[in-house]
Amino acid sequence: MAEKRKQAGDFALISAGMRVHGSVTTAGSVRVEGGITGDLTAAGDVALGPAAVVEGDVAGRNISVGGSVRGNVTAAGKLILEPRSVVRGDISAQRLVIDDGAVFDGSCAMTGGDSPAGGGREQ
Repeated sequence: MAEKRKQAGDFALISAGMRVHGSVTTAGSVRVEGGITGDLTAAGDVALGPAAVVEGDVAGRNISVGGSVRGNVTAAGKLILEPRSVVRGDISAQRLVIDDGAVFDGSCAMTGGDSPAGGGREQ
């Protein structure tokens, strides 16, 4: 497990009750249980817990939103909007899951290759 974690890069935690003012950037993954006023950028995965509040743009590899984001969300891979999440801003992702009960107010762009169901265009 330790070897796997080294390959994945660093892991950061912004705990409940913690409030960050300013941009947050990490070369690894991050879990947010508190709040951020500013942009959040991770080279790895981003997990926003149910009490997380981000007022700024969020970018990462795979992103899971359980709390709220007022800003744009960009996932290089998969974006999951969990049942009680609220996203007010545009989203961009290769794959998107919106659970029942999630609130999304913005536009959506699906990026990346063809879908396995044959929904992509042939050139």
